[in-house]
Amino acid sequence: MLRRKIENIYRLGVKELWSLWRDPVMLVLILFVFTFAVYSSASSAPETLNNAPIAIVDEDQSQLSQRIVSAFYPPEFTPPIMIDQSQVDAGMDAGDYTFALIIPPNFQRNVLAGRRAEIQLNTDATRMTQAFTGSGYVQQIVMGEINEFVQRYRGSNAPAVELALRARFNPSLDKSWFGGLTQIINQIAMLSIILSGAALIREREHGTIEHLLVMPVTPAEIMLAKVWSMGLVVLVAAALSLNIVVRGALGVPVAGSLGLFFAGAALVLFATTSLGIFMATIARNMPQFGMLTVLTLMPLQMLSGGSTPFESMPVAVQTVMQAAPTTHFVKLGGAILFRGAGIDVVWPQFLALTVIGLVLFAFSLARFRKTISRMA
Repeated sequence: MLRRKIENIYRLGVKELWSLWRDPVMLVLILFVFTFAVYSSASSAPETLNNAPIAIVDEDQSQLSQRIVSAFYPPEFTPPIMIDQSQVDAGMDAGDYTFALIIPPNFQRNVLAGRRAEIQLNTDATRMTQAFTGSGYVQQIVMGEINEFVQRYRGSNAPAVELALRARFNPSLDKSWFGGLTQIINQIAMLSIILSGAALIREREHGTIEHLLVMPVTPAEIMLAKVWSMGLVVLVAAALSLNIVVRGALGVPVAGSLGLFFAGAALVLFATTSLGIFMATIARNMPQFGMLTVLTLMPLQMLSGGSTPFESMPVAVQTVMQAAPTTHFVKLGGAILFRGAGIDVVWPQFLALTVIGLVLFAFSLARFRKTISRMA
């Protein structure tokens, strides 16, 4: 009896894989989210400064002003464009550069004499993210060059206390390390919900669900087949993306065990595929399922700790999101991939994912049985 159930689950799962293979839209979606979406998200993070155009008006033509000009270079800024005072407004209006730094005459002389020295920074605030982040960068760079120049000129002694900054797990502070791996984690949850839900709705729209009702299979076998088949597709795609795109194209090192990470991914796939099937039983067609997916994925991705630190959210949100599988998967994935954690560290997340997965599967199975009974 058990052997027959396992064979039914296996054969129904193979049927799901063949149905997915004949769906070019879903195949393109899988290819896109695990290649281009991962690469672009890792290499172009909007919250960081990257190739911001800057122009400089150097009316002082001094050693200090030249030091300031040479301090701006890629990847944070493009090589500075040297312009005249009369070109500032026109260039800002045309959007040719985000920042325009004006160094007035006698700037170095005033600095060395201890007199009030002013420098003007014009910022195009319509480019809000770059303007906010870049203004701080510019101020830090300018003040750093001024302080270093003054110390060398006056021959002052070095401070008795020196601050040594050590960045762990990402010593080069490369944003692609975080962006690439986090995107893999987010895409696993997103794609598993879409594939499992779309598989059920596709059968309902094509009329093949009625064929299953007359076969000697149970709702649990049908649902388990969808869970393992769609979960396997996402797991294989994620493994290829992690090794080819993240580790290969982006050159991001992985600190921990990939086997342990994908074991956690299998648990979260069990939960999210069950959630996708539950949503598909509520939606009547694919457009409705798409709307439900948007309403579900947005809070899952934004409030699970993958985009912003989980600890910075309100306590009420943190409490509610403990019931989301993605919250524990983000913690698990970050601990393993970034910090090289073992099972002794991430076992609470494994346990939480197991419980959440069983609860979601039970709810989805009950809803699935009810839906099938209505169709019968």
